Amino acid sequence: MIITALLKDIRFITSSPNYHSLPLSTGAEAAFAGRSNAGKSSVLNTLTNRKALAKTSSTPGKTRHINLFALDKEKSIRLADLPGYGYAKVNVREQQRWGEELTLYITERESLKGVVIVMDIRHPLTENDKQMVVLCRTGGRPVHVLLNKADKLKSGRRAATVKQVEKDLAYLSPGATYSTFSALKGEGIKELRDVLNRWLNGSED
Repeated sequence: MIITALLKDIRFITSSPNYHSLPLSTGAEAAFAGRSNAGKSSVLNTLTNRKALAKTSSTPGKTRHINLFALDKEKSIRLADLPGYGYAKVNVREQQRWGEELTLYITERESLKGVVIVMDIRHPLTENDKQMVVLCRTGGRPVHVLLNKADKLKSGRRAATVKQVEKDLAYLSPGATYSTFSALKGEGIKELRDVLNRWLNGSED
């Protein structure tokens, strides 16, 4: 079972407003998290070669539910699009609620096999990102940091940023992996699919 082939038939399952309304935690699930302006929706659309699998918007913070997508007919292999975090214009109470729901999901979801944390390569590992990395480490979840919008940086600064991220991750979450990505240029798709294969299927393309 190869994730690349399954992605062609990906379909929406449900949008859950909170952790406890999610379907039963069976099978295998990989989640996508990130700050509200990191380009998470564009990553998902590029990964699956769909124009609107995940809704993109000029207004950050639009994704407020946990959205699940099935890769197989049995719905036993899934991707989860988590609510974006760190959007300052959302009121404090709502930010707190999102934080509580994400914490429940990361620490308690039995089917969760790993978390892809999408970051803008120009502003990686913000305080919110670091908190998410540490939360995943606490919950025992594998982490892959996806440095999105890689086309926005010239090669020298890009290399320096990647080196710094590698150093910081070694301290924050030893064993966490990372790669660069560009939805605009289609860069990094294979590397991301390889990560998903390891988590969901125990293999690579």
